[in-house]
Amino acid sequence: MKSAVAFVVLACLIIVEGQKASVKRCLCQGPGMNTVRLQRVEKIEVYPASPSCENVEIIVTFKNDGGKKCLNPKSNFAQNYIKKAIEEKTNQ
Repeated sequence: MKSAVAFVVLACLIIVEGQKASVKRCLCQGPGMNTVRLQRVEKIEVYPASPSCENVEIIVTFKNDGGKKCLNPKSNFAQNYIKKAIEEKTNQ
């Protein structure tokens, strides 16, 4: 009887351990856009890498239709935008 209980406990531990590899839940699929016209942008949100998604994600919301697109965080446009935003925050 004790060996049966030990087996069940061991089986449960193995199942729980196997579930640690979580499914990636990134908002952006693929690399995203390289540039965007700032006149059309309502807001830009930057999401750092996290346990649920190992990528830095940049989501652009447009003024005209409220649509959202992903911006490639490795593009020169995105890098410059982030750098300027950081500079503005530190100068306030």
